[in-house]
Amino acid sequence: MKTSTITVDVQLNDDKVPEAILWNASDSTIEHAQRAKAMMLAFWDGAEKTALRIDLWTKDMMVDEMTDFFYQTFMTMADSYNRATQHEELVESMKKFAHEFYHKSKEKQLQENKA
Repeated sequence: MKTSTITVDVQLNDDKVPEAILWNASDSTIEHAQRAKAMMLAFWDGAEKTALRIDLWTKDMMVDEMTDFFYQTFMTMADSYNRATQHEELVESMKKFAHEFYHKSKEKQLQENKA
């Protein structure tokens, strides 16, 4: 059996706030670590029936970037759920929520920018 390793390095400031997130994968064709402004990592604990998560973002992650990140994450979660279950009606509900979230967030940002 082959093993692949994914490494995540988080550089913290003195207040333990992420300054940089760097990641790489052993099977990647890219030789150097990739930078990211945010990450979400989730594991399913089958014995405890619970999700274990790590959510991090750097201090320079902007609200509009966070909106895009969440929207794209919702959409890819819907696609993954579809591949796993074929429950297309639920997938469409997830995608509808993602679109509504995205538009409401953008409206909120516009309102806050006007204030």
